Amino acid sequence: MKLLWPAVTVLLLVGVVPVAAQDQPNVVLFVVDDMGWMDSTAYGSQYYETPNMERLAEQSMRFTDAYAVPLCSPTRCSILSGQHSARHRVTSASGHQPPALPDASPYAEKASPVAKFIYPNSKNFIDPAIVTLAEVLRDAGYRTGHFGKWHLGLMPENRPDQNGFETTWECAPDPGPPSYFSPYGVSAQGRPTGQHHVGNITDGPDGEYITDRLTDEALQFVETHRDEPFFLNLWQYGVHGPWGHKEEYTAEFAKKTDPRGEQRNPIMASMLKSVDESLGRVMAKLDELGLTENTLFIFYSDNGGNVHSNREDDRKIANLRENHPKLAAIRDWRKWAGGEGPTNNAPLREGKARIYEGGQRVPLMVRWPGIIQPGTTNGTVVGAIDLYPTVLDALNVDLPADHIVDGLSFLPVLTQTGGVDREAYFTWFPHIVPAVSVRKGEWKLIRRFEPHRDYPEVRELYNLTADISETNNLAPAMPDKVRELDALIDGFIADTGALMPIPNPAYQPHAAKAARAPEAGLVPKMCTVEVKNGALVVTKEPGKQNPFLGTAQVKTRSPLTLLLQARSQAGGAGRVQWKSANQENFPDQGQVVNFQLAPGNEWQDLRIELPIENTTQIIRLYLPLENGHVEIQSLDYRDAKTKKSLKRWEFE
Repeated sequence: MKLLWPAVTVLLLVGVVPVAAQDQPNVVLFVVDDMGWMDSTAYGSQYYETPNMERLAEQSMRFTDAYAVPLCSPTRCSILSGQHSARHRVTSASGHQPPALPDASPYAEKASPVAKFIYPNSKNFIDPAIVTLAEVLRDAGYRTGHFGKWHLGLMPENRPDQNGFETTWECAPDPGPPSYFSPYGVSAQGRPTGQHHVGNITDGPDGEYITDRLTDEALQFVETHRDEPFFLNLWQYGVHGPWGHKEEYTAEFAKKTDPRGEQRNPIMASMLKSVDESLGRVMAKLDELGLTENTLFIFYSDNGGNVHSNREDDRKIANLRENHPKLAAIRDWRKWAGGEGPTNNAPLREGKARIYEGGQRVPLMVRWPGIIQPGTTNGTVVGAIDLYPTVLDALNVDLPADHIVDGLSFLPVLTQTGGVDREAYFTWFPHIVPAVSVRKGEWKLIRRFEPHRDYPEVRELYNLTADISETNNLAPAMPDKVRELDALIDGFIADTGALMPIPNPAYQPHAAKAARAPEAGLVPKMCTVEVKNGALVVTKEPGKQNPFLGTAQVKTRSPLTLLLQARSQAGGAGRVQWKSANQENFPDQGQVVNFQLAPGNEWQDLRIELPIENTTQIIRLYLPLENGHVEIQSLDYRDAKTKKSLKRWEFE
């Protein structure tokens, strides 16, 4: 194609012939972690403060329908490979885990009898055989630098310096930074650096903020290579956990109210402000060095906004020990954000790790002065797989001959000379709530591999023009449209070699049904249970003695509080007994607490304190069933110190 940039001398790139800086544009890819579609003023937030993102939008083409995979590692691998996650097989955020053996099957050998299918495991690394975007640009004469989050493998051959990046500043484990503040000597798992750390992050002055330091390192790279074409791959750790933030910023946002009534987390606002400042510094450095006009600048996020972490009902938080290394960060979260999730993606549905729009629709802005008309908005459907071919197309660098690229260049969209010749866009996500989706025009079909307790429909069809919030499933009313889009998904699976779930030979339907039941986790002994009229009805089996409900799902070594909402016509005495992990049998004496259930039709709220000292293995609840059944409306085992629920059953 014709070169689009001004040049003193035009060079045709062949192989690895280096080129002069004035002949080739620079490339900056600025990726924010977990930034949702609505997480900036450029996209409509009235709570967050992101003036530099807003300024970039005024200078860019802003995309309204850009997509990522709902988790970070698959998106990052798609950026660097130009391939769907179904093809490169990094399908989950597991890049911080050791890789499987080379000859290991992608399917687990065994699965629980409650699982109907065995789903394929994700690769934990970017395959060395992939010809990355960085490798292509390096071989075309570009200086390449990666700064920040990687999350695409722990082994040396899977690190950025072995995948095309000449300069790096990064560390692992990579779901989040080891710490947002220097010294960065403790990993995200709380291990000392020497026990679990790769990469080359170095400490700075005490209290240095990693977003600022990451920017310093990236700007030094730009300074060093100002007279050469460069590819700056700046992948921010923010706004991912462990949610380190500048308290002076957070305190100001805590005073603020969102006019939309949707976003209200001051920690997330603080972190976004710091990321926005980083963006502003990069833009300013390009201006200072006179490089802005000759730089293709791409701003993007790796998945939709996180809406679930650190909420009041997060059981993982309730289970943390007093000395857990993450507890201080969570206390800080409670101080500033209460029970709020990190962000709110409204009007989009749900968020990160879900295949709805809130999980995969993300911000994308592209600036190239003189080539892209500033301040424009575009609704073309594009995604992570398209960045690879678009960048190479813009730089007039050929795609590698022996590497499959699923993406398509959207350079004609950027230059307003054409569109993207693609029938549909696909998202492959076989984890958490496994599904695949297809977007064709205004239509989106979600196909699940099996019903889920929270999402019972295996086909969901939405018209995103009329229903961006995905509230009205049109699949039952439009079977022809479902068949049309289903056929496209079938073709996508065949083309990419996507690994489908396989039947579980150990599957037991009765076990699966029991696991899905409201009383799952409660084991009746010498009694029967039935959920009826919003309550669990417990009845003694004829001729049996000492009936009880047992559970092995409450693991704690702290005192417990049992909150029991129950009623019984006859009433009577009951008791709670427990056995510790180091005990073979229930002790003859001790570890028993008695209680009394008064007779009558009124619901009673009982509070039973259990002075547990050693780690529990099994807890038994003996009910007064000798003279009639007992109805239970709720059963809640709580940590007596933190008041947080460890296991709760509700039958309403």
